[in-house]
Amino acid sequence: MCGIAGIIHRDGSSDVGTEMTRMLQSMKHRGPDSAGYALFGEPSDLVVIRFKLADANDPRDFDFKERLERHRQEVESRLHKIGASVDRVERETEYAYRATVRYDGDMKALADYLEDVPSCEVLSLGHSLEIVKDLGDAQEVSDLYRLGGFSGTHAIGHVRMATESDVDISGAHPYWAYPFTDVAVVHNGQLTNYFQWKRRLEFSGHRFQSECDSEIIAVYLAEKMADGDSLEDAMHKSLDELDGVFTYMAVTQDALGVAKDEMAAKPLVLYESDGMVAMASEEIAIRAVLGREIDTYDPYERQVLVWTR
Repeated sequence: MCGIAGIIHRDGSSDVGTEMTRMLQSMKHRGPDSAGYALFGEPSDLVVIRFKLADANDPRDFDFKERLERHRQEVESRLHKIGASVDRVERETEYAYRATVRYDGDMKALADYLEDVPSCEVLSLGHSLEIVKDLGDAQEVSDLYRLGGFSGTHAIGHVRMATESDVDISGAHPYWAYPFTDVAVVHNGQLTNYFQWKRRLEFSGHRFQSECDSEIIAVYLAEKMADGDSLEDAMHKSLDELDGVFTYMAVTQDALGVAKDEMAAKPLVLYESDGMVAMASEEIAIRAVLGREIDTYDPYERQVLVWTR
């Protein structure tokens, strides 16, 4: 099961927070366990860091709040120590935070340093990307994080049915391509050579935050792009090197792409107009944004499609 959705506005910004919530909520039946968003606002010279210091289902023992506050202070202290000029650190929920900083150093060093704080997990890092994910359906997550009114240019999202891992935030999509900025992926399907690629990427110096195969796709694409490939080229290569049955969407600061494996068994429908492209596992998600009957088409097997702003 699970459901994925994506939208890109090629001629301006829109309320992508509300649009993605409508798309994901219409597919609640495909995955009620968690919902996640990768939202792209207008690029900024600030670095946006989304991180959490606990999971939604962690037990609330007697010193839970005091422990979170100590860890939050340690995160802020480390930001200063590594040379980041802290603009703001905001608590989004009891355990999730959003920080904006000025930082010109190595992003991997920054992410690794923060994740050495007990229980800290960096969910995303970039100049326009913000990943928000939590337990519950899309409307619940949107309300919790106040995503209605989030102005941006493009977004992807995911509703999850936990079939192979725990129901927790770490197992929820989207996945950021740690430690590359502004790259994220949502995925419906399975990679059969997951462990092979995880070992290869770990030998190259990458670390992973989860046991989910979708995270492999994100880091794979980002590494290819770091070596000079375009997003489209990297996605074409993935069809030769990643085995399995899958449909995935990938986003960068200025692009949204989708790829299907050679069997094209995982569903996806597309709608395209002059100023907007929307796609989802079911047509109902696109109609939830447009509010009318539409003509859609299905990508065929081994097809890669990329739209840029």
